Parts: sequence; structure tokens; C-alpha cells
Amino acid sequence: MKLAADNLHGLNPAVIDAFERLDPEPITRMVCQFDQAGVDLIDINPGRLSRKREDRIAFMIDTVQSASRLRLILDSPDPRLLEIGLEVVRDRPIVSALSMEPYKLERILPLAKKYDAELIILLMDEKSFTPATVDEKIALSIQLRDACLKQGLKSDDLIFDPILPNLTWQDARFRLGEIFKTVRLLSSGAVFQESVRTMCGLSNLRSGVRRLFPADYETQAMAALTGAGLDILLANALDPKLLAQFSFLKQIID
Repeated sequence: MKLAADNLHGLNPAVIDAFERLDPEPITRMVCQFDQAGVDLIDINPGRLSRKREDRIAFMIDTVQSASRLRLILDSPDPRLLEIGLEVVRDRPIVSALSMEPYKLERILPLAKKYDAELIILLMDEKSFTPATVDEKIALSIQLRDACLKQGLKSDDLIFDPILPNLTWQDARFRLGEIFKTVRLLSSGAVFQESVRTMCGLSNLRSGVRRLFPADYETQAMAALTGAGLDILLANALDPKLLAQFSFLKQIID
């Protein structure tokens, strides 16, 4: 299992400060911490940027690449921003993310092929809704994989994200159980007769509600996802407790 740092996003005060002053130092400092923590991937999510500020994603990528050799995940629902990032990224990137939303199929999927990028697939329907049950998630994974293969991508290029719920959702606990099942089915080869990679964004669980739910909920979910065969964990790579638990789990599965 690999760890992807989710700290470089447009709502992080350090990133906002770097954007305002075009100062690489706050970003460079975090990237050095990622290297020390044993991170495998860095997720770059600039948030919503106006056309006047769209160069910020290139600034962000250049800054990260100057400080680290780690592979990058370019994370945006905006195809325009993704292409700006893909033009300047150094090594083969991972693009996040595709779903059944028509504009993503029409504009993001071709970008992954054009730039020879790996592609994260969010198990969301055409209305940007993530279904609750394992059967619905698997059906979406089949449809989206077929669309990718028709575009010329290979199965090895794809990473499936069943999307962890926020713990405030009324059916959050049910959804968690269905996600663990989905990860297990996809990683075991039961769906496509070959194992496919999976990823989950752990921070989704307590996003906006950290005071309501203890951090242990994240580490417990991480352990369950590890047991299900998760390949990539997207999480706060600057949380010492989470890092310690991640290291312990890696020692077990390795």
C-alpha cells in the first residue's frame, strides 16, 4: 500500500499564502516533510482558479518538482487546469479524476490518453452522485473501465476510488461496509479476472467535522481498507499518529 499526501490543496492556509505571494517556501517546506515521512505520491489540488490565476497550478507543480522526485497526482475537475499541469509535469503523472459525468468522459478521459497518464476513476454516476451499494459501485466500475479501454488506455493505467463517505451522512456506516467489500472485490480480481488498483481519500471521513469525530475513526478505517487490499491511501501525511499507524500496517502486510 502506498501513501499519497493530500495536504497540497487550495484550502490549506499554507498553500493559499504561497499562491498569494507566489512564494515557493511554504510548499517546499511541506514537500520536504513528505519525503521525511516516507510518502510515495503527492496529490496536487489547486482548488478553483480563475483564468487570471490558472498559472498557479504550474507554479505549484514546478515548486514540488524542484524539491522532490515523488510522483504527482494532478487533482482537479477542471480539464483546463489539468492540461496546464500536464504540460509541465516531469514524470508520468496520475490524473484525478474520471466519473460518468459527460464532460469528464468527453474532456478528461482524452487528456489521460494524450499525455500517457494513469487515471483515477471515481465511482460516481452522470449526476456526480456516488451510489451506496457494492452492486452499484461495481456496475459503475465496469462501465467506466470499458470507456477507458475504448479510448486506448490499459487496465494497468486505471485506479478505482469508491469514495469514502463523510461520517455525518445518515448511511455512512453502511456505506463504509460496502466500500470495504468493493475494494476487496476489485483488488482480488473477482470483477475483471485480474486485480485492479484501488484508492481511497481518508480525509473525506471527517472533512469539516473533525471536532465531532475522533481521529481514531480514520485509523480504524485505514486498517480495514488495508485488510481489503487497498493500493493507495490518500491522507494527511503530516499527522504523526496516522503515519505511525500506516507504518505499522505496512510492516504487517509487507
